[in-house]
Amino acid sequence: MYRPTCAIIDLAALRHNLSVIREHVRHARVIAVIKADAYGHGLLRCAQALSDVDAFAVLELEAAIQLREAGFPQPILLLEGFFSIAELKVLARYHLSTVIHHQEQLAMLLSCKEIEKLDIFLKINSGMNRLGFRPEQGRTVLDALRQQAFVSSITLMTHFACADNPQERHDVDQQLSRFAALQLPGTERLPQTLANSAAILRYPQTHADWVRPGLLLYGASPLIEKTGDELGLRPVMTLTSQIIAIQHLNPQDRLGYGGQFVADRPMRIGIVAAGYADGYPRHAPTGTPVLVDGQRTRLIGRVSMDMLSVDLSGIEHAKIGSPVTLWGQGLPVEHVAESAATISYELLAALSPRVRTVTRP
Repeated sequence: MYRPTCAIIDLAALRHNLSVIREHVRHARVIAVIKADAYGHGLLRCAQALSDVDAFAVLELEAAIQLREAGFPQPILLLEGFFSIAELKVLARYHLSTVIHHQEQLAMLLSCKEIEKLDIFLKINSGMNRLGFRPEQGRTVLDALRQQAFVSSITLMTHFACADNPQERHDVDQQLSRFAALQLPGTERLPQTLANSAAILRYPQTHADWVRPGLLLYGASPLIEKTGDELGLRPVMTLTSQIIAIQHLNPQDRLGYGGQFVADRPMRIGIVAAGYADGYPRHAPTGTPVLVDGQRTRLIGRVSMDMLSVDLSGIEHAKIGSPVTLWGQGLPVEHVAESAATISYELLAALSPRVRTVTRP
């Protein structure tokens, strides 16, 4: 028998979400972002489900090699690029594409004499101030790259800081303006990739040649005012467990570590086999939504390593073995993230390796 904590991965939902993205972008090609083990959903299983996508993007060289050795022929982009000259040879061997975002990478690239062909994504810092060359530096870098025979293609790239917030349209406009300044009149227009998940939905003018959906693929919303369900998406991950014990509290009884929750009336409590070692947020407060046997209730008390407690008030039929949904189908992950003062990305990507996964094709 297995411990009941389980992540159900619905690959049909993943394919559906890709179709929703394609409806939004239509003419742009799609780079599926499957970094962080496909946001906790499983790298290879998600890549297989997305096998007709135009390209993949990951963070780790090991993940890129894993995809290539599994037979995926698409372009595979390393979002942080390379970290040593030795890695450049590996990139060339596996026909991987790389981001270039700082002078040290450029210097390594120009000093390497053993590369025959490499596709470059030149990252421009248009205002997020995280990675990338400033636009005024980008022109010099472009000139240097164009002089290298081994550079087979150059794609211009940037990343938006505030595309998720409808009140920050001016910030997106400013970033677009800074980015556009890189492309001088009369020069060859290079392919561009600008749009992350939020920009795909909110700013069609950013779609350009390639879009880079991440969270959208997995059925959660990148927009602060909507859930994935409201956008026509389907949750790919449903985190489930079961009630493994039931306790009865008297008024003033305290519950769990620290005794933070104090009963104000007689209460029936369900103990669920899931905790922060499974990836459920320890900081989720009393009141965080949970489904018990399909009925919405609340988390109470402090989340522990292997267990959490839920309020069974009004769920009289709940018993040991009753199913519990922590997020996913029937309970948007956005609602849990909002209650826990975090974001959906963190919850999905934090899924523990000890959680058993069940894949639905």
